[in-house]
Amino acid sequence: MKRYTILAASLAALSGCAFLPPVPIAVAELNPTQGSTASGTATFVERSGKLIVDGRFKGLTPGQHGIHIHEKGDCSAPDAMSAGGHYNPTSEPHGGPDSAKHHGGDFGNLTADANGDATMSVTLDSSRIGIGKLATNTIAGKALVIHADPDDLNSQPAGNSGKRVACGVITMQ
Repeated sequence: MKRYTILAASLAALSGCAFLPPVPIAVAELNPTQGSTASGTATFVERSGKLIVDGRFKGLTPGQHGIHIHEKGDCSAPDAMSAGGHYNPTSEPHGGPDSAKHHGGDFGNLTADANGDATMSVTLDSSRIGIGKLATNTIAGKALVIHADPDDLNSQPAGNSGKRVACGVITMQ
């Protein structure tokens, strides 16, 4: 009985309050495409009308790399082309995440350091995209893709960010 009490107390502490509904969480484990060494993990948390995305990546070439949600949760092709194009549920033009109009999956760029490591932290309005069961445009089941080159945040339809170097399917936890 003592073990279950400790477990319940731990879960309550992690959630901030034992009476709050569970917070939707999703994870994407990115694996390298053929010829690449890029990999990493991104977490997606939906809280208070916001989608919080945090990621840690390695094996990238130093510099900027476009990162986007793609329309299909399929990373099976050696070049990750099986993930389809950018996720664009509202039929907007491609742009940066701060642009008034952009694809729901436009996250902009990561910057890898001299060791090829990169982190990202993005907070988005979850009325545009989300992960929970009630999300109008859920990204659960879609793919997160890192590209070889920077996203120019302007070129149509996908920002001219080059080949895909890592891909992972976003799964609910």
